[in-house]
Amino acid sequence: MIICIDVGNTNIKYAVFDGDDLKFSFRVATDLKKTSDEYGVQLSQMLSLNGVSPKSFTGGIFSSVVPSLDYTVEHMLKVYLGISPKQIAPGLKTGLKMRADNAKEVGADRVVNNVAALMGYGCGKPMIIVDFGTATTFNVLNEAGEFIGGVIAPGIKGSLDSLVSGTAKLPRVEIEAPGSVIATNTVTNMQAGVVYGFAGLVEYIVKKIKKELKTSDVLTIATGGFSEIMAQETKCIDIVDKMLTLNGLKYLYELNSPEEKK
Repeated sequence: MIICIDVGNTNIKYAVFDGDDLKFSFRVATDLKKTSDEYGVQLSQMLSLNGVSPKSFTGGIFSSVVPSLDYTVEHMLKVYLGISPKQIAPGLKTGLKMRADNAKEVGADRVVNNVAALMGYGCGKPMIIVDFGTATTFNVLNEAGEFIGGVIAPGIKGSLDSLVSGTAKLPRVEIEAPGSVIATNTVTNMQAGVVYGFAGLVEYIVKKIKKELKTSDVLTIATGGFSEIMAQETKCIDIVDKMLTLNGLKYLYELNSPEEKK
């Protein structure tokens, strides 16, 4: 049994796999002030709720875009599960060909998403992977499966938070599509701006990417917390896979620990 952890700026996502079977997954809020013990208690409680013994783990892997939590996560896994996890970092075998100016600048989560897309959906044509996380990222893979670049745009929740914090009277609202883009109250006005505004952003960027690739035959995969909402409001997303990153971590663990794969 292995554990895969994706440390993001907003949430930390966990998945427990027994061979190829997903036992369970969950997420907690990212908190820079929490200690390894506090994260360990959260993990222990979730394992207990799902009937999984901490002694049943043979390994683990994590990706992180929050460097200050790297040691915290690694130490937690050593103490509470008795494993030394692998980390997505330079030197780890990924099999991904990078054509970025500086491959070391590419975030670990983007690397994992690219690998997961190739393993799960690679079909000999270009792919766009859109991750609706703290930032909205677009990764572009060519028909040869090489990462050739992409786009980093503001995140949906962060944009809404900025709107609320920068104004005196606008309230916090749920991120959901209102019934009409011509909204009739403050809450639906804000929802229309955020949801339909980002839908337009996604449509336009995907359109521009396809134009530069000189083909419309491109597979577009969405992941992240708001992927389902965006897929409902756009016509350019072909697949929604909210487990993309965690499945990619599982594959990379097996790639770097072939003796563990069953």
